[in-house]
Amino acid sequence: MKVAILLFPGTNCEQDTKYAFDLLGCKTEIIWHKQNEVNADLIVLPGGFSYGDYLRTGAIAKFSPIMQAVVEHAKKGGFVLGICNGFQMLLELGLLPGAMRRNENMSFISKYNHLKVINNNNKFLSNLKVGKLVNIPVAHGEGNYYTDKNTLAQMYENEQVLLKYCDENGKEINLNGSVDHIAGICDKNKKIFGLMPHPERACDKILSSNDGLKMLKGLVC
Repeated sequence: MKVAILLFPGTNCEQDTKYAFDLLGCKTEIIWHKQNEVNADLIVLPGGFSYGDYLRTGAIAKFSPIMQAVVEHAKKGGFVLGICNGFQMLLELGLLPGAMRRNENMSFISKYNHLKVINNNNKFLSNLKVGKLVNIPVAHGEGNYYTDKNTLAQMYENEQVLLKYCDENGKEINLNGSVDHIAGICDKNKKIFGLMPHPERACDKILSSNDGLKMLKGLVC
């Protein structure tokens, strides 16, 4: 499987992401944002602080030349994964519903946190059972996901809500203020995925957890 990992000024997770997909046997390539073509099965927008998060997260990155290729790839039914800053970019592009706001406590959150699988009727989480708990690092200052009630209801109906923040017992928690404790979503066609936690940082037990690799494996199998 060919995986393209996009690199913007301020991105800092491209090598972690490449390492994770290399472990899964993928053919990976890091692509600079000034390019205007992408030839891949899966496009990954990794985490970081593109353009220093000026204006708001992802607001400037969406105007990069490579983004037109991302939109075209999505229109053709290609798979796209946005992690943290990449999720924020997908929201700015309108490829995923909703918006991102500052964390409710106005502080940057950086730690391992449990997530609960809400829906697995999609390629991304197909290897994990509904209700399964995974332990994945989070690192964000603007991870407070928001959408209106009508859109949220449609997302539940379409099985677009994929992951929620929870404690080690599976009880949902308010980590950052996200509506309904949402940590990850997808589009209606289940081809575009976005999540704030970093699965690429949990791909080896020496890093405390390999749960992230289990998640990413679904995209390449």
